Amino acid sequence: MRHSPLNAALCGRREFMNPAAVLVHVPNVEQGLDWYQKAFPEATPVYHSNFDFTVLDLNGFSIEIVQADEKVGSGKNGTVLYWSVNNLSKSLACFEALGAKLYRGPMEIENGLSMCQVEDPFGNLIGLRGKAT
Repeated sequence: MRHSPLNAALCGRREFMNPAAVLVHVPNVEQGLDWYQKAFPEATPVYHSNFDFTVLDLNGFSIEIVQADEKVGSGKNGTVLYWSVNNLSKSLACFEALGAKLYRGPMEIENGLSMCQVEDPFGNLIGLRGKAT
């Protein structure tokens, strides 16, 4: 479908797209924000007073902790975003120390890398991929 005439007519020619944000749905935003600030200490909290909303900015990528509701609940029911890490074993240990549980893996993948999924305390999945040491 990449080169279909219909796709070109609807979308035109697109520039390269980069991920901009991930929304993490949790039952309690305050607790979720606290946990994710510990899990991603290099992220900078940015408060948007117009919306009474705090985003964690990670080099231009937004980690947005939002209230789960009847349309989108918390938990592991869909897409998993994978984070590139230098040392998979060390990163996994850090997440586990914060209370995340190993959900799947680690397993070997392409180019000498491995990947795994951890489950946060709210039931969401976080993917990690990098060199296993």
